[in-house]
Amino acid sequence: MTVGNMESAQLFDAGNKGRGLRATKELRAGEVVFAEPSFSAVVFDSLATQVCHSCFRRQAKLHRCAQCNFAHYCDRTCQTACWDEHKQECAAIKKMGKWPGENVRLAARTLWCIHKDTGIVSDSQLVSVDHLEAHVADLPKETSAAQGGCDTFLEYCSYGRSSLPSTTSHTSMELTLSDQRGLQAVGVGLFPNLGLVNHDCWPNCSVILNHGKIELRAAGHISEGEELTVSYVDFLNLSTGRQKKLQERFHFQCSCEQCSEHVKDDLMTAAAESEGNKPSADKVKEVTAFSKECVEKIERLRAEKDYHEVVRLCRDCLEKQENVLADTHLYVLRVLSVASEVLSYLQSFSEAAGYARRMVEGYMKLYNPNNAQLGLAIMRAGVAHWHAGQIEVGHGFICRAVAILMVTHGPNHPITRDLESMRMQTEMELKMFKQKECVYHATRDAALMKQPMISSF
Repeated sequence: MTVGNMESAQLFDAGNKGRGLRATKELRAGEVVFAEPSFSAVVFDSLATQVCHSCFRRQAKLHRCAQCNFAHYCDRTCQTACWDEHKQECAAIKKMGKWPGENVRLAARTLWCIHKDTGIVSDSQLVSVDHLEAHVADLPKETSAAQGGCDTFLEYCSYGRSSLPSTTSHTSMELTLSDQRGLQAVGVGLFPNLGLVNHDCWPNCSVILNHGKIELRAAGHISEGEELTVSYVDFLNLSTGRQKKLQERFHFQCSCEQCSEHVKDDLMTAAAESEGNKPSADKVKEVTAFSKECVEKIERLRAEKDYHEVVRLCRDCLEKQENVLADTHLYVLRVLSVASEVLSYLQSFSEAAGYARRMVEGYMKLYNPNNAQLGLAIMRAGVAHWHAGQIEVGHGFICRAVAILMVTHGPNHPITRDLESMRMQTEMELKMFKQKECVYHATRDAALMKQPMISSF
């Protein structure tokens, strides 16, 4: 049942994929197809005291709700704006004497919102939340019971209302919410219209959170009538790995061209090649197994913030991978990514820049040219080179990142504005450097001209 409308997209029957959205007009790269506020959203448990529960901004000093002592806000304005959503949550937390996990809080907010607004929160919402696919029947009984926290959920909901809503919640697209810089996930929300956009591992749209709303943006030229697609998972995985994640989380078998034809799987598992020579299959197998174990250790140590040990392991792993695994191999790219990020944090910019450059070269052979992850990786490489004193290389990377993020994030996103400021700064520094270089060469040439000629006779 369609209940709303939007200018650039319409609901249609997508065959065995169910419902989908298609373009109602020709779209250019970077054009916003639609923007949508969350139907309901919550801050992650781990960041509950560091992020505003209304605008999702990270702040050093937040004001705590005096009634439940759980919700935190930038100021009175944010608290007032969020009160309609928070008041039932506030009552439930006070009665329980504790706050449940983010999944229970999100599910409860969704149910309360359905009961209050009958599943519709805006005129552009195409379907009511209770008409979206739930996939509850697809879950194993032990999974739906254990992971859902049913007892806690029912108790929590009953405390938030005098009676439980009679409507059964149906899950729309769940999306992580980032902070004001767009760099760290700080919460999770439900977006009904986005839930109608089907998956493709090589999509024609990207999704970004911008000023409290998600934006669906065209990643390239889209023809009128063409289906709109986004990727539910990162492309940087083997086709079988992506299919497994999609089946487990979204309950469908991906049959897109990238998965059906195993596109780029060969690059993601490639062995190094030098002058036509390749390592033996046994050597590749040995180093791959070593890399897998090493990556797991690196991630664990990174979570423990043992950054110097992370760097040591990254160096060891990259040395072992050299001349065995190609720079497009998944394990090489994962180690390069962590190494460049941690070394930048430790301000070892020269070494970080070298790893970041190799990472970007691998990414560019795998990712869609207008992929947000590629743009952010190029930005990181640019910043590392800039801080390492390699201004010209850094400026080149930053310019390329700006071009991608203008499509994926748009000109008004905080991270794009920051990146544009970096571009202007590196451009100015580069001009000053070249001017000084010209003055130096001119001074040197003038000095040489004044020196007396020495005859060989």
